[in-house]
Amino acid sequence: MQEFISRNREALAVVLYGASSVASLLLALTVDNHGVVALGAVWQPVLVLLALRLVTHRLYRLTTSRWRFVGIADVLRLVYSTSVATVVFAALNATGVLGVELAWTVVGLEWVLSIFMTSGLWITYRSLFEHFRRGAEGVGIGLARRTIIIGAGEAGNLLAREIIRTEPGMTLVGFLDDDPHKAGTYVQGLRVFGRIDDLTRILKEYALQRVIIAIPSLGTEGFRRIVQACESSDVEYRVLPGIKEVLGGNVSVRQLRRVTIEDILGREPVSVELPELSRELEGATVVVTGAGGSIGSELARQLAANQPTRLILLDKAESDLFFTELEIRRRHPELSVRAVIGDVCDRRRMGTMIREEGVTHLYHAAAYKHVPLMEENVSEAIRNNVDGTRVLLEEAGRAGLRSFVLISTDKAVRPANVMGATKRLCEVLLLAAAKRHRATRYTAVRFGNVLGSNGSVVQVFRRQLETGVLTVTHPDITRYFMTVGEAVQLVLLASTLPEVRGRIVMLEMGEPVRIMELAQNMIRLSGLVEGRDVRIRISGLRPGEKLHEELVAPFETTETTQNGKIQLVSTEAASASILARCDELIDLAAAGRDDEARELLRVMTDWEGDDGDAEADSDLDRAGAAIGVQAAASNGVARAQAPAGS
Repeated sequence: MQEFISRNREALAVVLYGASSVASLLLALTVDNHGVVALGAVWQPVLVLLALRLVTHRLYRLTTSRWRFVGIADVLRLVYSTSVATVVFAALNATGVLGVELAWTVVGLEWVLSIFMTSGLWITYRSLFEHFRRGAEGVGIGLARRTIIIGAGEAGNLLAREIIRTEPGMTLVGFLDDDPHKAGTYVQGLRVFGRIDDLTRILKEYALQRVIIAIPSLGTEGFRRIVQACESSDVEYRVLPGIKEVLGGNVSVRQLRRVTIEDILGREPVSVELPELSRELEGATVVVTGAGGSIGSELARQLAANQPTRLILLDKAESDLFFTELEIRRRHPELSVRAVIGDVCDRRRMGTMIREEGVTHLYHAAAYKHVPLMEENVSEAIRNNVDGTRVLLEEAGRAGLRSFVLISTDKAVRPANVMGATKRLCEVLLLAAAKRHRATRYTAVRFGNVLGSNGSVVQVFRRQLETGVLTVTHPDITRYFMTVGEAVQLVLLASTLPEVRGRIVMLEMGEPVRIMELAQNMIRLSGLVEGRDVRIRISGLRPGEKLHEELVAPFETTETTQNGKIQLVSTEAASASILARCDELIDLAAAGRDDEARELLRVMTDWEGDDGDAEADSDLDRAGAAIGVQAAASNGVARAQAPAGS
């Protein structure tokens, strides 16, 4: 039967539309004549109207419409088609061509009845189709999962329509939305019960089994409220993707995903438009170092979207660089892109590249950033981070680049480890270069850990979940977090502000996150139970690891910029003696004299002592241990990269 309907869909539509038109005219005549119709006298008007309707329905593509997918656009086409045919029919009736002059009330009533009868055909077909489809797939009404949608806006409406049409395994019960004007209204025939705060009550009252979050702009506090309510009621929950899919009308049940730790970690969504950057990059050649890493690759993506003339991707890790280049070329085929395998410490190669390519802007994201690794590889950390940055700063100044942006870290504030000390020295070198090379706008951007970056604590925890043991270095350890997209947006925005010339910039990081809570949240979001499925072990702070990071040192002050998420940092100027000893430091690193290099680095950057760590270890002894591995307290700003250009 289904195959017959599929093969003859258009012919069946013609028959049903014709029957609807004939029936609507006869019914209108019956009403107008008090139930009496002389069929022999009206056959000619019936045939004329039938012909007109079939012609206009064909012209408006109604005969090829899929009835199970009809919507507002189809109803409008039905109204247009029916109206055109009725206008022509009325004109013929007025001229007497029909052989019988029909009353105008008959013509008008037939128009209304035809629209309603055809719409009724569509609704009946769709209802029967969905009913039999549920039966064919073995999902009865009692077996379908009772579901509520959080968000009665555009996303919720699109999702509800998709579920009603295509998902027999779900029975929608209604909506919740914090907009007080929506309470008590209906969307897709389903009631908006009230606010999100009513979720716990609604879950019990309606015996719900699934919650779908369909508010793309929902903040982290909203996610926490919903997750807490669902977990306390043992109800499954899912979330729709971002706003781009909603704006494009591409909302689908297949896009539903689990709530992730990024959703509830405390970073509110941001939307930063950068017309200033697009104007600045007009005719520009831009270099991104560390382009294969987490921050570097995101810089490349967002810079490419702002349409520079040429984009050069520099890294020493060939595989990561290859995939970044491949993605940029696919997304922006019109953009001139070059991938360069190189070491940022190679002064000759860097200088040649900058001059021959006519580079105007340089974003320096290449660095070693993992704290424990750098404690064991002091010379490489100094060579890659300090010498590599110094080479680029000097070559950029000599070539007169318009802009140089250094990606820094919160670990540069009162450093307590090799990595943080090298990045602090990079900030000092940049401030000195800004005074020597006035033509170039030098800026250092300081921020904390990046969610989901290669080697970050979130990735480490996800791998450890498979083993049944998560490791946290200390029960009270905290870190600042932001998403990679947000970090890069703010870095690019900061680079366009006139007041950042020769300054260190700090990004607003929100409140620090306790890593213990992060681990517990990830266990719950994975559908596991702490203590039963997964345990947490306290492993102790590692060498160079701080209990709490800072964004500003006590001797530094901050100034607000025109953007509330970006602040200027005023810090002490470096003495000439510190700058003079850079050569000595780099020579020690080149000779592999780690202990001497570490001590000199400590002196040059006022490296903090280990008192805080000792106190933390004392607390740890009192707290006892439960479980762990590394908490990846590394900056998270990028992956553990290959030397120099990564």
